[in-house]
Amino acid sequence: MDRITSNLAPDSAVGISFVGHSDQGGRGDGCQVMVANKHAFVGHVFSGGVTVVDVSNPRDPKTVNFLPTPPNTWSIHLQTHGDVMLVVNEFDFYSQYQNEQDYYGGSINSTDDRPFVAGIRVFDIANPASPREIGFMPVDGKGVHRIWWDGGRYAYASVMPWGFTDHVFAVIDLQDLQHPVEVGRWWFEGMWTDGGETPTWTNRWALHHAVVANDIAYCGWRDGGLVLLDVSKPSAPSLISHRNWAPPFGGGTHSGLPLPDRGLCIVPDEAIADNCEDGLKHTWVVDVSVPANPVTISTMPTPSERDYAKKGGHFGPHNVHENRAGSFQSSDLIFATYQNAGVRVFDISNQFQPTEVAHYVPPAPTAWTDYRPGRPRVIHTTDIYVEQDGLMYATDFSGGGLTILQYDGL
Repeated sequence: MDRITSNLAPDSAVGISFVGHSDQGGRGDGCQVMVANKHAFVGHVFSGGVTVVDVSNPRDPKTVNFLPTPPNTWSIHLQTHGDVMLVVNEFDFYSQYQNEQDYYGGSINSTDDRPFVAGIRVFDIANPASPREIGFMPVDGKGVHRIWWDGGRYAYASVMPWGFTDHVFAVIDLQDLQHPVEVGRWWFEGMWTDGGETPTWTNRWALHHAVVANDIAYCGWRDGGLVLLDVSKPSAPSLISHRNWAPPFGGGTHSGLPLPDRGLCIVPDEAIADNCEDGLKHTWVVDVSVPANPVTISTMPTPSERDYAKKGGHFGPHNVHENRAGSFQSSDLIFATYQNAGVRVFDISNQFQPTEVAHYVPPAPTAWTDYRPGRPRVIHTTDIYVEQDGLMYATDFSGGGLTILQYDGL
C-alpha cells in the first residue's frame, strides 16, 4: 500500500466501509478521478499532472506512473473510455489567484506572461500503467476546464478562448483522435467582448461542466444556474431553457446530472468559500421531463451530524458520480462529495423527499499539498467514482490522497 492506514480512521461513517488508501506517490492533492482497466487516473490541482494508481487490489493500491503537465498548466480534469483518455490543459489559475475569491469573483481571461499549454491531450491507455500520448487539440486562449465524453464521436467541454469573459460551451469532434477539432460553440450574449458584446449581468456567468444525454447538454453555468442545450446539431448548439436561482441562493452551479428515465436532473451548487461565506449551498433535484421548463422540486438534505460550517474550509457540494457507462448506474442512488463533510449517498426514490442513507468523512490529511498560504488543515473531498459493485474512489483537493471505500447498501 502507498501509505500506512493506521491513522485513517474516519471522523464519521455510516453505511460505508474503508477499503484502502493511496498517497498517490506523495502527491496527495486530487481533483477528478476516473477508473479504467483496473487503474485509477487522478488529475492534480497543485502537483501539476496526472497520477496513475494500480487498483487491481483495492486494499493495496500502488502508484505506478505520473504524467507531468507543462509549467503553469493545470490537468485537473480527465475522461476515460475503453483504451482512450482525454486530459485537459488549462492555465494554472491558482498560481495567479492565491485567494479563491479573486478566482471566482469575476472574469479571469486576462493575458499572462508565463508560458502554459492550452488544449486537450489524448492518451492511449491500453497499457494503463504506461499511458502514451497520441493526439492533441490546441485552444487559442486559457484552455479547457472540464470535459464530458462517453466514447462517442463528440466530446463536450468548457473552454476559455481569448476575447471571451470566461468559459463557454464547445463541441469537440474526436473522429480523428490524433487531431481533435472544435466544431461548435455556444455562449450567453455578452460573453464575447471582443465581438462587441456587453455583459448584462453582475455575477460570474461561465460554463463549468456539462453532462450530455439524448442530445441534451445539462450545463452548470456557475452563477448563471442551469442551462439545457440542444446538441443534436454539433456545429450549432442551441438553447432549450435556462433556470437561475442565484440570487437569492449563492450560485456556483457545478453541473447537471441527467436521469433521463425519470425526467430528473441532479444539480449541485459548488461551495467555493470557507465557512459558508458564499451562503449554504445545495444539491438540487430538478424536474426536466419538459426540457423547455425545468422545475426545482427538492434539495438533498444538508449534512448535520456536526457543525461543518464551523469546521473550516469549504462545506457543501462539489460533484456527484456521473453514472458513466461501465460504472455504477442508478436513478435512485446519488453519490456526492461535500468537501469538509466527505462523501454522501442519497436515496431519491421519492424525488420530492430525498434522504441520506450513508456517509463517510475521512480524517484530516497528515500530508499537505496545497501551496496557498493560510489554508485550514481539513479534508476537501472533491470527486467520486463508483464501480458497479459499489466500490468508491474519492479524491481530496488539498492533500488527503485517494480513499477507496465500499458502499454497504448494495
